[in-house]
Amino acid sequence: MEIFSFVDDIKRMDKRQAIYQVLNFGMIISTALMIWKGLMVVTGSESPIVVVLSGSMEPAFHRGDLLLLTNYEQEPIRAGDIVVFRIEGRDIPIVHRVLKIHEKDESYVKFLTKGDNNQVDDRGLYSPGQLWLEKKDVIGRARGFLPYIGMVTILMNDYPQLKYFILAVLGFFVLVHREN
Repeated sequence: MEIFSFVDDIKRMDKRQAIYQVLNFGMIISTALMIWKGLMVVTGSESPIVVVLSGSMEPAFHRGDLLLLTNYEQEPIRAGDIVVFRIEGRDIPIVHRVLKIHEKDESYVKFLTKGDNNQVDDRGLYSPGQLWLEKKDVIGRARGFLPYIGMVTILMNDYPQLKYFILAVLGFFVLVHREN
């Protein structure tokens, strides 16, 4: 019975080993956060990785695809670019293609988006009275993708108990695992 051997391992840990395991767990969390912040700096995006949550961009991207984003200030947004944007009052970002650009000069650029698999543009999704998006609404531009890798995220959001179970099991193994 391996489960009982983990319990025995926990009972046999002295105070120093327990502190070491907690610190080890903290280092793993800190490393993940540093990698995320580093990606934010390198890509210029507040969220350098996003998961496609709907089928509105098929056939370009499918539900569960993991998108890699950049958001460099010096690069102008052009028609045909696939952008990830956030609408005021909504928490979940949207992945759609730029359909039209409305530009007076470099400081005044607005654009309209549409999902490849949608029949109409996104004006119905924007905030009431908003007809165009601005650069400030953009989280990033899709630069690459990994197919279906994000399904894990979708499953964990659809079934929160699964997320807590996986996190509890991983945390348990990190705390219990001892190096010889």
